[in-house]
Amino acid sequence: MRIEFVSSARGDFHWSRPVLTIGRAEENDLVVSEAQVAPRHVRIHRDRRGLVLEVAPEAGRVYVNARPVREWALLRPGDSLSLGECRMLIRDDADIDNRDAVVPNEARCTVALRPVAGPLSGRTVPVGERLELGATHGALPLELPGNDVALLSLAWEDGELVLDATRVPPRHAVRVNGVTVARAALQPGDQIGIANHRFVLDAPGWAAEPVVTLVEESPDEPEADESGSSRNDVWWLIVTAALLALGIAAVLFMPGG
Repeated sequence: MRIEFVSSARGDFHWSRPVLTIGRAEENDLVVSEAQVAPRHVRIHRDRRGLVLEVAPEAGRVYVNARPVREWALLRPGDSLSLGECRMLIRDDADIDNRDAVVPNEARCTVALRPVAGPLSGRTVPVGERLELGATHGALPLELPGNDVALLSLAWEDGELVLDATRVPPRHAVRVNGVTVARAALQPGDQIGIANHRFVLDAPGWAAEPVVTLVEESPDEPEADESGSSRNDVWWLIVTAALLALGIAAVLFMPGG
């Protein structure tokens, strides 16, 4: 395993021993000199379940895939680990020589899919460079009524996180924020639904800007002028009629008239 430091010039930290301690104190295996990091912040060890993260009682903020961890959590390659302001990425040594692989940037390291309804509820799944849900090898199981086979994927394309539902049977509509889609560019907070599954896209490190169309309305000057002209014509008629009435009255009541 190795640890990459997100948004930092610090080199990767390679680790092969059974136990790894991380903290501000010099006796730790991995020293992180941040003000928010405790002298002995976390401990990572292997057991039959895999990599286990244990948080020290005196430690401050610890997040795995943008979700707070109070006591312990299971870690997998691709997970994002944050201690205070220090953000790290857990990686597998198997891909260390893959020169064509795109290293996830800070935003991608924190993007995760959080199931809020359905069989997958209660866990958070990091997206990484690509996340697949379905029946293919390596994909997260996606149980559908009738045991239908489907593949739902999230992958980065030109800086956008794109949901691809083209390989989902038509009778299982995939909806983003209630709208049926086959492909869609996602943004933080989007809600994805398929059958009895509901997911929320958590992305605290990614501020995708929504597309906003501004329509500037110019005042309808001809109508305003026409309306003003009509009002002026009415007032001139009233004044003219009043003057004529005064003139007639003056003639009628003149002495000797």
